[in-house]
Amino acid sequence: MAWYPRATKYELQPESDSQPAIRPTQFIVHSIIAPWTAKRVYEYWRDSTNLESHFGLGYEGDLGQFIGTETRADANAGANRRADGTGAVSIETASNLQGSDPWTDAQVEELIRLGVWLHQHHGIPLRICRTHTDPGMGWHSLHPQWSTSGTACPGKARIKQFREVVFPGIVARATGSGRLQPRPEEPAALLDRAQRLQRPRHPRPPHRRRPHEEGVLTMRISSFAKSLVAGVAAGATAAVTAVQDQVLTTGEGVTIALAVLGAWGVVYAVPNRPADRATPGRGL
Repeated sequence: MAWYPRATKYELQPESDSQPAIRPTQFIVHSIIAPWTAKRVYEYWRDSTNLESHFGLGYEGDLGQFIGTETRADANAGANRRADGTGAVSIETASNLQGSDPWTDAQVEELIRLGVWLHQHHGIPLRICRTHTDPGMGWHSLHPQWSTSGTACPGKARIKQFREVVFPGIVARATGSGRLQPRPEEPAALLDRAQRLQRPRHPRPPHRRRPHEEGVLTMRISSFAKSLVAGVAAGATAAVTAVQDQVLTTGEGVTIALAVLGAWGVVYAVPNRPADRATPGRGL
């Protein structure tokens, strides 16, 4: 017989001692179709019916336990106790009289905490039951074998909450995982793609531009033109030196001529720089 530490103990007798033991393999949630506290649920089981659930949960998150989780409780029809001794742990939760309202935040939190404890204490698997005998978690109307004459319990709003909030919360809390869990209708491949798109991208290195792309004007000059300019410059330099004394001698004239001819020959012999050529597959 196991008692959940967070629940207030309201033990039902004689059921707690007289009903057979079970090996808990499922967790099934219900709506009681009444806005009752956990204590009021206990009083209803005690005074008004021979049925009962293991737990009762009020709107404010008040949680009561009526029978140990290793003892049969009669809220789940064919899931109460099977021939092999396995059975379901059940919880009735406060709701409006139409069973149409969602669980409150306090109820959601307690359902998650209880689901985690059942997984850790009894080894109930972290999956929604695939068949009426499959170990796992679910809601009352999930499989017809869990009710005697059909039911919509716990209501559409709460079934949606169980799928999207409560059960994923149990899994995340029990495993300590913060990773996003794909919903049944979302293939894992889409989740992987979304996570890849969130990875930071490294910027490409800046493009190396040629001088003319930066606004620098360049022009090509022939070897002959360069030698002519150089000869004139060299002759002018020699002439300035020669006339500083205001007398141009025959020797100074020869020096000027040799400077011009020498500059022509040296500059013309030096080739132009070859044109830039882009090589495929390499940067510029």
